[in-house]
This record gives sequence, structure tokens and C-alpha cells, in this order.
Amino acid sequence: MSRGKRRVSGFTLVELLVALCVLAIGMLGIAKLFVVTLQGNASATSRLYAVSLASDLADRIRANRTAGVAYAGGAANNNCVGGAIGAVTCTPAQMAADDLFRWQQQVAATWPGGTANGAVAFTPAAVANTPNTYTITISWQEQGSGAALSYALNVQI
Repeated sequence: MSRGKRRVSGFTLVELLVALCVLAIGMLGIAKLFVVTLQGNASATSRLYAVSLASDLADRIRANRTAGVAYAGGAANNNCVGGAIGAVTCTPAQMAADDLFRWQQQVAATWPGGTANGAVAFTPAAVANTPNTYTITISWQEQGSGAALSYALNVQI
């Protein structure tokens, strides 16, 4: 037999290492994409909560139009919620304080660790026969990044 060139088939160790490095870099990219997607979903969920809670208080204000500036005041548990016994009688200001109390509890319970708070600012109408303006603001700390975010809703009633 003659001693000619041998045909080598298959992968060499260097080729195998290069393929593994390329695969590892690709997997790291996929993992990073997954993490970014999870963070984006968490941020979107927080914003959805903020919009929903601000709309909830706006509906409460619309239902109690005569309370006026009371919604910018302090929150208090006035037990203005009807129970099994019957109706509860509260003034519009008491109802506003009770609404704020219950709403602020919802805001604090929505974000873990109570990192959120809500506030209402009242701006009376500057001209007769124009609506009053309520600015409902919710502020929270974003999980993971720790960024301070807020959402404000202006309601004219």
C-alpha cells in the first residue's frame, strides 16, 4: 500500500470549540432578551394598575360631585359603605374622605412593599359655569430598576 494522504472526516476539536462558543453567545442573547421582556411586562403591568386605579377614583368623584375640594383633603375611614344591615348616611365630604381612604389602601396593596402612593389635587373653576379640575396622581417605584414613575389623570367635573 502506498502512503498517500489520508482523508480526514468529522470535526476537529477547534471546530467543536468554535461551534460551542457561537452557541453559548446565542443562548446568552436569548436569555438577555427574555429578561428584558419580563421587565417590560412588569412595567406595563404597573402602568395598567395605575391607569385602572386612577380611573376608579375618577368614577368615585363623578358619583359624588358635590364633595368638591373634599377629595383633596385627608382620607378617613368613615364606614360609608352599606352593609347587610342597611344604608349608611354620610355627608358628601365624609364620603369623599372614605373614598380616598379605601382608594389609598388599594394603591398601597397593588404594589409590593407599599412602594406606591396616590394623591388628589383640586383646582376650582376659574370662570363661572366651567368645570372644576381634579388631578389624580399615582407614584410608584419600579421593581428591578428602582426607577420612580408616576401617572397623572386630569378629570374635569
